[in-house]
Formats: sequence, C-alpha cells, structure tokens
Amino acid sequence: MSMNEVLIEIPSEYMGNIFGQFDVHLKKIEKTLGVTLVVRDDHLKAIGSEHSCKDAQELFAQLLALAKRGNEITEQNVNYALSLLMEHRGTSLVEIDRDIICHTINGKPVKPKTMGQKEYVDAIRKKMIVFGLGPAGTGKTYLAMAMAITAFKNEEVSRIILTRPAIEAGEKLGFLPGDLQSKVDPYLRPLYDALYQIMGADSFQRNMEKNLIEVAPLAYMRGRTLDNAFIILDEAQNTTPAQMKMFLTRIGFGSKVVITGDATQKDLAPGATSGLDIALRVLAKIDDIGICRLTSQDVVRHPLVQKIVQAYDDYEKKTIKSETKKSGDAGEKKKRGGKR
Repeated sequence: MSMNEVLIEIPSEYMGNIFGQFDVHLKKIEKTLGVTLVVRDDHLKAIGSEHSCKDAQELFAQLLALAKRGNEITEQNVNYALSLLMEHRGTSLVEIDRDIICHTINGKPVKPKTMGQKEYVDAIRKKMIVFGLGPAGTGKTYLAMAMAITAFKNEEVSRIILTRPAIEAGEKLGFLPGDLQSKVDPYLRPLYDALYQIMGADSFQRNMEKNLIEVAPLAYMRGRTLDNAFIILDEAQNTTPAQMKMFLTRIGFGSKVVITGDATQKDLAPGATSGLDIALRVLAKIDDIGICRLTSQDVVRHPLVQKIVQAYDDYEKKTIKSETKKSGDAGEKKKRGGKR
C-alpha cells in the first residue's frame, strides 16, 4: 500500500486547543485513523494511506472551524467527530455547533453537541409533544429546559411547568422535615439546578413568586388543564401507566410538552409496569408526537461516563441474550421430555 503525505494548515494560535494537553488529541486521532502526524511550524503533516489522510484533513478542518468559533476542543468533541467520520454520516460538528438555543446567566451558549441532540432540539421545535429517551448525560432535561426558557422569554408560552414523579432512587429517605415544599424539593433539585444555571436565581425566584414558573411533583397535575405552557415531565420511566395517561390528558391549547426518561434507571417497585413504556407503544404512530432516542454516543459528560453507559448497555444485552437462550433450551428440553 502506497503512503501519502498531506499538509494541513493550522494557525499556531489554535494548535494548543486542537492538539490537546500533551498532544492527547493528536495521539487519539493517529491511533484511530492509522496515520502519523508531524507538526511543522503552522502546518501539520499527515502520513498514511490516501483514505486515512483524507479523513485526517476533513477532521482537522472541522476541529479548526470549531476552535475559530470560540469552542474549547474537548475529548468528547474529538471522539464524536471521529465517530461521524467512521460512520460516514455527512454531518459536521460545525453544523451542530451553529444551533445556539440560548445563553446561560454567565453568557455561555447552550447548544446541542451531537447529531442526536440536534435532532432532539429540532423535534421540540416542530412537534407539540416530544419524548426524549436515553441514558444519563445525554442532555435530555437540560436541553428541554433551555428550550422552555427560550420559549418563555420569546413569549411563545406564558409559563413553564416542570414536574417529575416523587420516587426515591433505590433507597428510603424516611420522613423529611419542613413544610410541603421542603419535602418535595430534594426530588426536584435537578430541575432547579438547570433553571438557576440558565435563568439565574433572582429571575427564577421572581417568576416563581408570580406563578409563571412552577416546579411540582407529578401528583399535583391531576384535575388541571395546562394551556399556553411549556411543560417538562422528567424521569418519566418512574410513572405508572395511570399517571402517564393523567399527565398526557392535562395538555391544553398552545402548550408544548417534553417527556424525558431513561428506561434503564427505573425506581418503581419490582414487577411494576412503567407508564413510559406503555405510552411509547400506544402513541408510536401519532404524527404530532416525536420520539427521540439518544444513545451512549450522545453523552456529553466526562468521556468515562460514556464508557460506563456503553459497558452497562453491552452487559444488559448479553444478559438478555443469555436468559433468552436458557429459556429456549429449557422449553426444548421440556418438549423432548413430553414426547417420550
């Protein structure tokens, strides 16, 4: 196989950002693409097969464009850009990066970082009801919150309603002190955290006092009709079928709804059916309802979280496959025994 050389121009002021600390990003790219990368002044020389050099050229063009837009190039950026290249998905990170939803109170832009997140945000814009499904760290709740705050600021809705089932995550907390709000606050803390970061504590408190923002347990939704509101139901995998039906039938005119959940992290009693699972089967064919499934590739926390999520996915698939095989073998054995 003949070796090729390609010169890639990278201005010196962006090299540190693109190459990573101790050239960690360069080493990752070399290993993945099978190229040798040599730095010469403001040029980068890629040595390898024609196909590998072309991929390296395209990858660094994307990373440079991201860096020029003021982004810090992270390991997650490099990993995702590489995965897009390997899968030949004609979408670039720059296209995704252009979609700025809003800014945090500190001026940091909130935007999708993966193709899955981009499709999720686009679905929220187009559909009245959207289910955002996926593992921890995929930005389901945070992006939905950013979309809700943007719609509220643009006066597309008159209020924001955030809700989730008040269920402990695998442990009993006993009786909590304080008034009713103090008792439910621990269950709703992740929603408060996102609101504080995007909207700011002062603005959040003012709007809470005016009842323009409401954060409440799902049980409080019964008997209400929710018009002209942006409603987010978080941790929907912990709803019962009756709760989910109750929630979906609360939706009124001019409202937009996002339902987030992770089917692998249910805290319901053993044997209980999740309202989220039933809703996905019942509503799958309704056009005005969007269903977005995010995966471990859409995890935007520390890269180790992505590896943990993928490891659990692989383990669960292997366990299901093993149990199915055992069940099949037991059935075959019983069948053979009955014929004697």
